[in-house]
Amino acid sequence: MNEALILAAEEGANPLIPNVWEILVTLLGFAVLMFIVVKFVVPMFEKTFAERTEAIEGGLAKAEAAQAEASAALDEYKQQLIDARTEANRIREEARSEGAQILADLKAKAASESARILEQSQVTIEAERQAAVVALRSEVGALATELAGKIVGESLADDARSARVVDRFLDELETSQNAGAVQ
Repeated sequence: MNEALILAAEEGANPLIPNVWEILVTLLGFAVLMFIVVKFVVPMFEKTFAERTEAIEGGLAKAEAAQAEASAALDEYKQQLIDARTEANRIREEARSEGAQILADLKAKAASESARILEQSQVTIEAERQAAVVALRSEVGALATELAGKIVGESLADDARSARVVDRFLDELETSQNAGAVQ
């Protein structure tokens, strides 16, 4: 190594001071490389960065618009849901009142039908009772006349007399029943 220093000292070149031509070639290469980078590479990077920035900002704007649209749709949906619930409650209340009205009408119709049937039944019963009374009077009259004829021993063939006897007997019977019912 000492020999290398000796040789360098003999040539007159100082190893600590660089060669001027090497510095110039290096600077020239650096300048050409810098020109190429500044002229071609940096604009491409700038263009790519601008496109990405636009895409991101456009995406954010689209996302914000979509978010606003979704929010508006959600508000509209909530309003429609509230309106639907209100409508359902109104319909339910109308149905309840109509049901109560129908029930009241049916009860009134049933009551009137029941009263009509009861009245008709009473008329029918009264008519049947009158028919039974008439039939009983004639049968009792005939039996009473026959019995009286057997007791007395003579025939009570006179219809007018036998009818009077029977009517008097039945009137007395009715009077005694009414008097027993009053007590």
